Amino acid sequence: MELTQYRWRKSSYSAANGGDCIEVADLPTAIGVRDSKDPDGPQLHIPHDAFKQLTKAIKNL
Repeated sequence: MELTQYRWRKSSYSAANGGDCIEVADLPTAIGVRDSKDPDGPQLHIPHDAFKQLTKAIKNL
């Protein structure tokens, strides 16, 4: 899947210098997750429902 067409976003809480951040993109069948320092490196593709459950679980920590 060609992913350059998708808008990758960092959290508004990320530091201006980049730091240790991840970026996410809303893909047709999943949420893409990648390291902001290595945008051409490995990526995770997490199904939308699973990503929703993940973020809910993190918020409840």
